[in-house]
Amino acid sequence: MRAKSILGATVAGLAGVAVRDLTQKKHSLTRNFPVIAHLRFTLEKIGPELRQYIITSNDEDRPFSRDQRSWVYASSKNENNYTGFGTDNDVEHLHNYPIVKHRTFSVSAPSTAVAHGHHDEKIELPAAKVLGGPRGRTHAFRPTSVVNVSAMSFGSLSGNAIEALNRGVALAGALHNTGEGGLSEHHRNGGDLIFQVGTAYFGCRDEQGRFDLARLKDLVQSAPVKAIEVKLSQGAKPGLGGLLPAAKITPEISRIRGIPMGVDCASPSRHAEFDSVDSMLDWVERIADETGLPVGIKSAVGEQDFWDQLAEQMSGRTRGVDFITVDGGEGGTGAAPLVFTDTVALPFRVGFARVYSTFARAGLTDDVAFIGSGKLGLPDNALVAFALGADMVNVARESMLALGCIQAQKCHTDRCPTGVATQDTWLAHGLDPALKSVRLANYIQTLRRDLLKVSEACGVAHPGLIDADSIEILDGNRSGVPLREVYGYQPGWGALGPELEREITSIMWPERDHDTEAPESATATD
Repeated sequence: MRAKSILGATVAGLAGVAVRDLTQKKHSLTRNFPVIAHLRFTLEKIGPELRQYIITSNDEDRPFSRDQRSWVYASSKNENNYTGFGTDNDVEHLHNYPIVKHRTFSVSAPSTAVAHGHHDEKIELPAAKVLGGPRGRTHAFRPTSVVNVSAMSFGSLSGNAIEALNRGVALAGALHNTGEGGLSEHHRNGGDLIFQVGTAYFGCRDEQGRFDLARLKDLVQSAPVKAIEVKLSQGAKPGLGGLLPAAKITPEISRIRGIPMGVDCASPSRHAEFDSVDSMLDWVERIADETGLPVGIKSAVGEQDFWDQLAEQMSGRTRGVDFITVDGGEGGTGAAPLVFTDTVALPFRVGFARVYSTFARAGLTDDVAFIGSGKLGLPDNALVAFALGADMVNVARESMLALGCIQAQKCHTDRCPTGVATQDTWLAHGLDPALKSVRLANYIQTLRRDLLKVSEACGVAHPGLIDADSIEILDGNRSGVPLREVYGYQPGWGALGPELEREITSIMWPERDHDTEAPESATATD
């Protein structure tokens, strides 16, 4: 009798937990997997102890270590993301380890809120360049955030995830790249957009699948689209087209992409509208003239000829792209064959440095905004990108983590347990867009805060002013080489031109007299 009472009480208790889990919206995992999800949280809580004695350390997991994921999770929840008792990294033996060189003196002291890491103030950190300004685009603009959400399509992500991203960028004052899957209703929740045009021209194609400029104009005029990005390739699968199986094509996706139901949707590996740098620039200028919007390109980096030709043809300043998004080969939101994931396209730092150097030699770096992507949603990686010459960073997987992703690595199976990368209705319902949008905004604002903290530690007003001499790459504790030497940068490369430097400094430090020369201690590293 007593055993039955205990069993009944246990069942009733579990039923109560299940009801609570199913009705709450705070945790996607418990909403989708009531009761049993608590086992994961328990294991996660004691994970450091288990790893310390049995499995791995805090900085060994890949693609994102436990330390990195914990930082994103804590930042997204406005929790304490500081660490104690020193670094977990084996700095005595690590190779290719970046170290930021702070400066003893600065022309301005950091603001109190930034210095103490307060979460109750929104950290404003606009881009150092105006997109489309040098080329005189009608709708040129200065992005209000140097951290923006990278291209992830509706179809690869759930509608709830896209809505959460768009609401989040609206709260944070950032930009949301639609990805190549078209512009859905989930993208229309207040956030400013970068519309990506891929090789299949989803959202701007005719019934035969060809690019339709009139449809593109109608689409961008119907939504808060601030710029257009032409996708040439991405880090996850450069040079490889995509395939959306017929089973995953819902009526909504069919309508948004302009594709038929019941048929596999294949994206070509290359564009049909142009076949050379010359014809690509003609096409870019045509789109920019018709829409008035800044137009850029996104590409992973492989052969060098394309970049050499692009810089050469832009040197006359009669045609050109307004921004270049360089995606690292380590990018990973798109599902891809393992050989593409592991071995095709250069890693971000190598690829970006080659592209930037090409434009620096041509004297064009102030004419183009450079955007980096590929695991740059972590402060240290982002700082290296800015030192190499990036003006903004786009974040994808880190944004997914902010929405609740647990790095289950099931993105390609449609069985994402947290409802982020899936079209399964049940799994997607566990992700509450209203709550997760706040998490994303918190994460973006925290990353901006940390970038601003380090910038001021380096004695400059903005991360875009951190140069290639401000970071060294260590070989254990034996030697360090400035980033400039590692990537063969000449003096001045990776930095803004004098006019742009004065402009962004005046925006960030309006109290300073910008007509006077800065003291030498503020322009040279220790």
